[in-house]
Amino acid sequence: MTKQPPINSRTGGQILIDQLVMQGVERVTCVPGESYLAALDALHDSPIDVVICRAEGGAAMMAEAYGKLTGRPGICFVTRGPGATNASHGVHIAMQDSTPMILFIGQVDTGMREREAFQEVDYKAAFGTLAKWVVEIDRPDRIPELVARAFRIAMQGRPGPVVIALPENMLAEQATAIDAPRVEPAKAWPAPADIARLGIMLAAAKRPIVILGGSGWDADGCRAIARFAERFDLPVTTSFRRASLFPAEHPNYAGDLGIGPDPRLKARIANADLILLVGGRLSEMPSSSYALLEIPSPRQALIHVHPGAEELGRVYQPQLAIQASPAAFAVALDELRPTAPPAWSGEAAKAHADYLDWTATPRTLPGDFQYGEVVAWLRDRLPKDAIVCNGAGNYAGWLHRFHRFHTFAAQLAPTSGSMGYGVPAAVIAKRQHPERVVVAFAGDGCFLMNGQEFATAAQYAAAIVVIVVDNAQYGTIRMHQERDYPGRVVGTQLQNPDFALYAKAFGGHGERVERTEQFAPAFERALASGKPAILHCLLDPRAQSHAKDFVPQQVAAP
Repeated sequence: MTKQPPINSRTGGQILIDQLVMQGVERVTCVPGESYLAALDALHDSPIDVVICRAEGGAAMMAEAYGKLTGRPGICFVTRGPGATNASHGVHIAMQDSTPMILFIGQVDTGMREREAFQEVDYKAAFGTLAKWVVEIDRPDRIPELVARAFRIAMQGRPGPVVIALPENMLAEQATAIDAPRVEPAKAWPAPADIARLGIMLAAAKRPIVILGGSGWDADGCRAIARFAERFDLPVTTSFRRASLFPAEHPNYAGDLGIGPDPRLKARIANADLILLVGGRLSEMPSSSYALLEIPSPRQALIHVHPGAEELGRVYQPQLAIQASPAAFAVALDELRPTAPPAWSGEAAKAHADYLDWTATPRTLPGDFQYGEVVAWLRDRLPKDAIVCNGAGNYAGWLHRFHRFHTFAAQLAPTSGSMGYGVPAAVIAKRQHPERVVVAFAGDGCFLMNGQEFATAAQYAAAIVVIVVDNAQYGTIRMHQERDYPGRVVGTQLQNPDFALYAKAFGGHGERVERTEQFAPAFERALASGKPAILHCLLDPRAQSHAKDFVPQQVAAP
């Protein structure tokens, strides 16, 4: 007679999914695998929305984008071996972008480890430098403990990814376990003495500027930093691909400190005597390859605010280091008031005027399709709460320069520079916010790295609009190639399909755009269709030579 398990006993897979429910997880992304069937079975009866993806890279990027949108970890399930390695670039994005995320990987049976069993990988070795924490759970009764710890690690301090390996037999075993409560991350708040010293340093400054970046923000924090900027008449710039931290129309906004920034903005930072860096790390891209500030001791007085103690003084030694989450710090600034009219009065208005001038008129490109004009048209056409997504490539330079973001989390883009991000990010954004317009920009090379997730959009009726900018080449690499090895083109030319027909093949809306005047009506038809759509825009290959303003000349970005 078979011994019956205790009445409160559950499989490891059920315990795992119960923990996700306890943590408030509303949806997960996945590519199914036999290595975690017990977890999949438990998802069947759970309230969690399961987004079935077409490749693990896209699934991981969707989870990372979810983390950007919500501040809670995006959850992704993949199978062992090739499934895990396919997902690795999503983990790398989450690490460099400081995004909370948890990747669950099916693993071989514990009795087969160290034999190089089918698809076996040592995940601690494989992901050790890509994630904040990597753990393999050997006993189902420890799942609540370790999953709660994973949520806390992913969100606390500098947010980032956690990788959890799940042996197949562990998920099928029965065990009793007490569910862990919902984890709310501990937020570091600035000490009153820190705020007071900041006020003293600000009062002594003549040419201050604020730089916003990183993660750990929320809408309230963004509004609080705007109030602070208004009270002190401070110019505010945003770091690379963090433009939605400050509204573009705000009179204190000085622009985007990304790749190829306005020379006037770079000069303003170089000539500043006080820099307030909140949330960001001022890493390679926004620092113009670490040339913007002196290392290790900037000439300017640097106040660095970051939630991770390990990031304070890692590259730049600040005169005042404040360990605090950006949102908490911004709210704490409400206590600070100017005691006299600022010495720099009027500088924010000048900086904003420079920004408007820099982003006003796109230059004319070769060919019949003027991409800059299209981005400028969308800038005025899109609702202020539209979510705009992109991956990496020269095409993104026009978007970052000429589009204007107005609301928190309206920009989904990888600061890591990973290609193939825009379409998966748009799918999860539309799934999360079906009422909002979601637009993804992709180059032809970028789109085909995760364009299969358009099928996911079709399956879930996620009516995204994908703008494929097709110049039949890996344009950024070609630009650098022409600069360093002129006339010796190799490895960068592409032959592409008809992307409009690709959209129609999945039941979506597709149109081919060859001239500028065709774009606006095509875009309106795409929105009106109520279907996921692709606008295949033909850009003259010679336009890549005009992209040098958007890419640092010493860095060959993909």
